[in-house]
Amino acid sequence: MKLIVGLGNPGRRYEETRHNVGFMVAAKVASLAGAGPSKARFHGDLAEASTDERLLLLWPQTFMNASGKSVRAACDFYKLASEDVLVICDDLNLDGGRLRFRSSGSAGGQNGLSDILRCLGTDQVARLRVGIGRPPTGWDAADFVLGKFSKAEQETMELTTSTAAQAVLDWSSNGSAYVMNRYNGQP
Repeated sequence: MKLIVGLGNPGRRYEETRHNVGFMVAAKVASLAGAGPSKARFHGDLAEASTDERLLLLWPQTFMNASGKSVRAACDFYKLASEDVLVICDDLNLDGGRLRFRSSGSAGGQNGLSDILRCLGTDQVARLRVGIGRPPTGWDAADFVLGKFSKAEQETMELTTSTAAQAVLDWSSNGSAYVMNRYNGQP
């Protein structure tokens, strides 16, 4: 069993924002894997699907910076090891459309991921970072990540989120090394 966590902020105000790329990718994974409808559980929305493994898809509804509460509750209930968790999040240090998969490491400034690592008590958690690019000169980083994609960015992100969803399914079937070799750095 694997837990796929898409990070974002709940509510209409944040739909389709850069910070909600994790939610978008998790929704595409749910569609590709034929997940059932989501239900409110573990301070989030949870859906289940079966591929080679049973997949649990979680969209924490605690707001980004408190995502660890939701992930911890799901891990405790299903008795999941941290190695069976994959977190999908935005990364403004990666060019828009780039993917970076790691099987462990620091949060790299991503507050939702940081809270998850703190709540799980380990950095041995896989993460798929989806590049959203740097804010334009003069922009506040918070305003940028909470902003919506431009028309041009929407086209790039449509392809990127589809590729990221396939990477998630490949991780569940083939493991971390396969995904790192196949997807890291691809535009």
